[in-house]
Order: sequence, then C-alpha cells, then structure tokens
Amino acid sequence: MREAGQICYGTVTPPEPDCTGVPVLISDEVMEKRCAAVMARMEEENLDSLVVYGDLEHGQNFAYLTGFLPRFEEALLVLNRNGHHTMLMGNENLNKVSCARIKAQAVHVPFFSLPNQPMIGECSLTDCFQKAGLKSGSRIGIAGWKHFTSRILDNRQLFDVPFYIVEAVREIAGTDGTVGNAADVFIGNKGVRCINTANELAHYEFGAALASDCILKAMDHLDIGVKETELGADLQALGQKNSVVTIAAAGKRFEKANLYPMDKEVKPGDPISLTVGYRGGLSSRCGYAVRSAQELPEESRDYLEQVVKPYYHAMVVWLEEIRCGMSGGELYDLIEQVLPKEKYRWSLCPGHLTADEEWMSSPVYEASEEILESGMMLQTDIIPSVPGYAGTSAESTIALADESLRMEIQKEEPELWARIEKRRNYLEQVLGIQLHPDVLPMCSTVAYLRPFLLEKGKAMHVKNLPADSDN
Repeated sequence: MREAGQICYGTVTPPEPDCTGVPVLISDEVMEKRCAAVMARMEEENLDSLVVYGDLEHGQNFAYLTGFLPRFEEALLVLNRNGHHTMLMGNENLNKVSCARIKAQAVHVPFFSLPNQPMIGECSLTDCFQKAGLKSGSRIGIAGWKHFTSRILDNRQLFDVPFYIVEAVREIAGTDGTVGNAADVFIGNKGVRCINTANELAHYEFGAALASDCILKAMDHLDIGVKETELGADLQALGQKNSVVTIAAAGKRFEKANLYPMDKEVKPGDPISLTVGYRGGLSSRCGYAVRSAQELPEESRDYLEQVVKPYYHAMVVWLEEIRCGMSGGELYDLIEQVLPKEKYRWSLCPGHLTADEEWMSSPVYEASEEILESGMMLQTDIIPSVPGYAGTSAESTIALADESLRMEIQKEEPELWARIEKRRNYLEQVLGIQLHPDVLPMCSTVAYLRPFLLEKGKAMHVKNLPADSDN
C-alpha cells in the first residue's frame, strides 16, 4: 500500500478538458433490459405489483424505466407481474406517457397536478390504483427514492412518498395483502441500478466529464476580485440539470442561510469551495485563495501537512486499492487505517455509488459485506474536517469494469475507451497513481488537486516523477 511519505506538492501539468459536449441516450435494448431486470427482482421478492414514485427531485427510480423525470408534478409507474403497466400522471405530465421508454397505459390523476389547477376527471386514488391493476390481498411494493437502513425500526415500513399515496395503496391491499418499501429493488445491495452496461457508462460519462470540465474552468478563472457568481457561471453548462446545488463560495459559507453564489468577491486567503454535479457524476474542489502557505494566517500555514497530504494519501490509497470483488468493508477499513476518523473527523461513507443522482447508495460502510462489482460507478468522496483549517477535496467519478465489461466498452464505445485510456495514462504518468485495470476514470480531473488555488501550475502528486517537487 502507498506510503504517506510519497505524497508531495509540486509542479504538475494540468489535465485537459475532455467532455464531448454530446449527450448519449440510453438505447432501446438497454431500456428493455432494465425493465426485465426490475421484473426479475419483483419475482425474487414475490411482489405482485410495484408502485414507483417520482417527482423532479426524487424521480430517478421512475426515470430509470420511463426515461424522464416528471418535471414539477408527482407521478407513479405501476408495474404488475402480468406485464400490464400503468403510468398515473397529473395534468401537465399526462402527455408524456406516449413518449415514455416503457409501454404503459395512462391514467389521469388530477391530485398530482399543481395547487389550484383544474380537477377535471377527478376520482379517488384507490379507483385510479384499481385501474392500474392493484388488487386486494396482493403483495405490493412501494419504491420512492431510497431504502432505509435503520437499526431500530422496521425498514420495510418506512416510506419516503406522500402519505396519501401510501394510505391508498394500503387500502387497496387490505388486511389480506402486504405493503412494504421496495426501493432496494433499484438501489442498495443487489439493486438493479447499481450495475451499468457500456451504453449506460457512456450515458453517464457525459455528465461526469462535464462536471469535471466545469470545475477545471472555474479553478482556472479563480482569482482575487472574481465574484462567486462569475465562478458559478463557469460551473453551469449546456443547459443540463444539476444533481446538487452548485457551490461557488469564497470565505465564510452559509451566511444568513444562503446556499447560492452571491456577488461576493474572492479576497486573499479566502477558503474556497467549488462543486457541481450533473447526471452521471459530481466534481468538487476545496482549498485557499493563495499562492503558497506563506500567504495563510500563521496558525494555518501547516495546512498542507496537517490536512491536504493526509487526505491526498487516503485518496491515492482509495484509487490504487479499489477493484472488483473487494467488499465495501475492506475499502472502509483502508481509509480508516490511513485517515483515522477520530483525527480527521470524516463522518460519511468514504465513497458511494452515483448515477442519475449524485448519491444513489453506498456499499462502502463499516463492516459492509457488499461486494464492489463490475459496472458500478463511484464518487471518490472523502470529506475530512479538521478544526482550524479550510477543507480539502478532489471528488470526482470512476467506474469499475472487469475484463468482460472493458472489452464491451472497447467494442461498443471506442471513443469513450480512448478517453479512459488517456485519463489512466495521466493518472499514472503525471500524478504517479497506479490504478488496477478495473478502475476507469470517468473524467479528466480524477485526483487532480490544487490546495493553493491561485498557484495554477502546482498540484498534489506522488513522488518519483519527472515533475519538480517542492514539498
């Protein structure tokens, strides 16, 4: 395993932006495979029907099968084991059913429309569910956007969808039927959405690379006097929907509960936070608006030694050790070994799955026996929080692919494979990080970290490189 003493800061050639600018659609064949995989999981769980909830912020399981988010209304997709499927839609999404990527009948549900819109055609929600094929005495699963992992409550009876929907489903099922949270059909251990094909990786790589390019653009633009809003504009691109709130913050964050870029100008010594996410991946960078440690307040001039180098060491270990077949618990333990939680105060999972949403679920947690599998996409998300110092972050996106999937990508997505090879070469030859063959960088800035953001020619890397190392 990589030693901490090999981590250094010095002159590094920056990576090149490489997003194609061309979104990739999921193929009809893959959409059919998605539906078949969900139906197979329903068989495994002995579900007669699966009610999949969606809204604009919580619609990824819905969109996985339909191809779209339901914009500003609620929506439901009802899958039945007999293959008859229904989409329950409000006023302004009803016309999307004919364009959906799954064959389903449409049922108009005015309840799902916006407040004070016409309720023409109104009937009870139970009647709508009966039209969709739900029956008394049946086993019904409800999939919102997350599964629960409580140690003290019955996770099958925790629901993250509106109560009036749960109430109506329970009324239909009756005392002879069952209703439970079935989000784990989609996410979590064995969730069908956790594994991606070559086509899906190409689809998601577009967003991961776009976020990465935007971060690189913002870092290059950042200077004294530049406004947060200008940096925020650098982070927005191609009209794509963000997966998280965009962060372009200089100095103190969350003043008066504000989350968004303001007209505040970057000042010398400001802590800086930059984050943007799109469907397929997120990129984040944190550091100081300085050119060297000597420009920091005296009490934090050891920021590089106390925060950045230990963090970057953990990042390198994460990237060099991760591979298909290891358990999430093994990866967790590696990070705990090189970046002890008690000292560096990270609290979330050190790495998680991503897809349409920024954080889908995570197999990486203490004592996890979940296996990291080929086709998974993960965020290099480790967040130290050391008192007295600004944060540090080089979060980006990678995928895992065994030999079979790598061959599939080379055959079906050769241009994607060429970008992946170029990124691997950069990581190995410029940053000195030696990747397992299973690890596919999904953007050009994986592990590229400038802790002193005004010094644009230097970055963290591993020793024994041609680069001129200063520290």
